[in-house]
Amino acid sequence: MENQQFHTLLNAIENKEAVLGVVGLGYVGLPLAVEMVNQGFTVIGIDLDASKVDSIYNGDSYIHDISSDELKKVMQSGRFQPTTDYSMLRVIDALSICVPTPLSENQDPDTSYIETVVDQIKLHMKPGMLITLESTTYPGTTEELIQQELDKIGHEAGKDYFLCFSPERVDPSNGRFTTYNTPKVIGGTTEACLKLGTALYSKYVETVVPVSSPKVAEMSKLLENTFRSVNIAFVNEMAMMCDRMGIDIWEVIDAAATKPFGFMPFYPGPGIGGHCIPLDPMYLSWKAKGFRFYSKFIELAQSTNDNMPYYVLNKTSTILNEYAKSVRKSNILLLGMSYKPNIADLRESPGLEVYELFKESGANVSYYDPHAASFRDKHGETVYSQAFNLEQFKTYDCIVLITNHSDLPYYDIAELGVPILDTRNAFRTYNHSHIYKIGHSVQHPVFAPSEAVLV
Repeated sequence: MENQQFHTLLNAIENKEAVLGVVGLGYVGLPLAVEMVNQGFTVIGIDLDASKVDSIYNGDSYIHDISSDELKKVMQSGRFQPTTDYSMLRVIDALSICVPTPLSENQDPDTSYIETVVDQIKLHMKPGMLITLESTTYPGTTEELIQQELDKIGHEAGKDYFLCFSPERVDPSNGRFTTYNTPKVIGGTTEACLKLGTALYSKYVETVVPVSSPKVAEMSKLLENTFRSVNIAFVNEMAMMCDRMGIDIWEVIDAAATKPFGFMPFYPGPGIGGHCIPLDPMYLSWKAKGFRFYSKFIELAQSTNDNMPYYVLNKTSTILNEYAKSVRKSNILLLGMSYKPNIADLRESPGLEVYELFKESGANVSYYDPHAASFRDKHGETVYSQAFNLEQFKTYDCIVLITNHSDLPYYDIAELGVPILDTRNAFRTYNHSHIYKIGHSVQHPVFAPSEAVLV
């Protein structure tokens, strides 16, 4: 049903006169707000973290994918207003919700951030507002936490306001795919909602993919990342198997990847990290249990990936044993701490768990990361990155590569002669006897793959 509010908002969107809002100015929300401004809209960004708001006003970006220069240009346009004041919802025509959706200690969904936003929408919602939830969550969240709550106070979706779900697809530090050129899935609670949502996102996203409902859109996001979780777990298990069998998993993957069809390469590592893969499958598993459906693949994948930091600990112990040393009282340097290369993002990084395991095993453990200057350990104490100092690095008993940043001096580190456990195959071009890797036994091959004769 298309009423006057529908046509008024649609016309404002088409003419870029609609005032847009983004709640949550983090890794998803800030790039989205910047793209909205770049495409000609006036945007109000809401975040309760006053330090973020101050940084934006100062043109000081805290997001890797948005440079400070770009942020300054956006602020100079006069069309971006960051604030901590939720009452600004009263002037927003279309709102995108990009707040965190973490897991609780019991691995259940924590939707408290969404609920807080909904409480504020109840107080300050502008009539005829389009609300789009982007936060990753379980199928049914949009209707259960937003629509049903607004129904209780007499607001009807598709008539008094419009409601959609469009899952974020952000890959930090990906220079190829941005907010604009990454296809966007969207589902509306009514046909009118979907039309408005599609019209709006089409203004600042190159390809919009409408689906039949918010549940389909919510499920699509979980399918994407559960697919990755399961396949990463499979190759992690293969890595441990190859380790036992004396086969190099990295060479195996490279060989299999030459098949031009029916195979997609995934790579092992010290565990999984980031804001999606460690969390999203558990949202799906939790929701499925409500239907008495138990996903063996999800639970097994989560267990396998969670076990990788322990595998790294055991592998390091085996390496140290080759030098008549034990983990206890050894000096160990973790190389890299962020969850993926070339960014400072530490969310769910497996390096954090590896650090704690080494500490619990009695090691003297430090880390060096040129991007992540510090983190808080499980006791709440701040741990700082070591300064880059090759002479100091030479004094360690073992170096464990966690994150394969492109700006690490691999040659210099390899030449130190310190035993290295490479969890990312970053030292693949160096055939030093003191460099070991996961997915391969400690015993080194008779010849390096580069010396093999190709038939």
